[in-house]
Amino acid sequence: MEKVGYSSPSFYSGSRKLILREFLYVDTDKVRAMLAQLDGGVPEESRETNSSQKKNTVGPRSMAQHLQLTGSETYTQKSLGDAIFPTLEEALESEGLLRDISNEAMDLSEWTSGNLKSIAPPGSLVRITANGSLFDTRYSASVFAAFSSVAIGLQGIGVDLGSSQKSSSGKGKPAQQKARSPKRSSGEGERQLEDSIPDFIGPGGVDGDSLRAITRIARGVFAPGLNINLSPVESGEVLIGSRLQEGRQYLDSEPDILFARYGTEPQEWTVVGSVGSYGPENTDMPDLDFMRPNGAVNRGAFAEGINALMKHLGGLGFVDLPQYPGFSLIPFAVYRAIPRNSNMLALPTQ
Repeated sequence: MEKVGYSSPSFYSGSRKLILREFLYVDTDKVRAMLAQLDGGVPEESRETNSSQKKNTVGPRSMAQHLQLTGSETYTQKSLGDAIFPTLEEALESEGLLRDISNEAMDLSEWTSGNLKSIAPPGSLVRITANGSLFDTRYSASVFAAFSSVAIGLQGIGVDLGSSQKSSSGKGKPAQQKARSPKRSSGEGERQLEDSIPDFIGPGGVDGDSLRAITRIARGVFAPGLNINLSPVESGEVLIGSRLQEGRQYLDSEPDILFARYGTEPQEWTVVGSVGSYGPENTDMPDLDFMRPNGAVNRGAFAEGINALMKHLGGLGFVDLPQYPGFSLIPFAVYRAIPRNSNMLALPTQ
């Protein structure tokens, strides 16, 4: 992959280009908190009041008096909206607290050598622009449920989906029997994502059991919720995962709207945030020895052993933890730059 120099996508003035951004996500609470530390907060309203009072009294107070009051008030409330994050971004850059690691992240050797971890350790503020895609286990489960519903409906009106060679009993049960709701997967009364996918036989032998199994895997590998996964290295060996917290100002709040608009194909996204943690290189199965000689539980050793076990499972990719050599990124904002039309012709001047 050819490396292309990347400049900070902020609102420049003068001879530098103005870059507009389409925000997918902004954590307004975190942005405001950081701005409060840097600049004492963000002014969102201003109020100016001018008043004067003049009182004239003639004769007895009860007989005649003249009171004149004049005043004016100007009140302006500014809703910064998407402008609040560029304010923080520029402030962090001016203080030398934000580093763009887009170019370094494209090189696999920067990851495997540990150089990237040295220039962007956990807790550091970074900006990275790379190809990435959205993923939400809840949305994939709803898509599978919708697909099964269509397949069952088509079979119900006599449409042959080419699936007669496979059935749950091998005897070609009718569609009415294939459309049974699945049993609850775990916990009495507890409903899981895969429970929305009924029994069915679809095109190519796809059935409810296989889609439910895929959904079970998905909700283990990626905890249900909206994730953006960046793959900066062309080979796909590095994953930077960001979980977008709900209620933090989405561009659109419904997953089906997000996926309908942005799709599932990778595209270039920019994420600004703090490095959470790197995936550990050593993920060997731990020795869960946490018992003391007197038969008591060593609580510290027990916690470390469980964490080591989760680290082992994370290295296998079985749980939602960063995997070596990638890291997790706590997002402040996710956006994509609005490209300029380079083919626009200048209007003739008179």
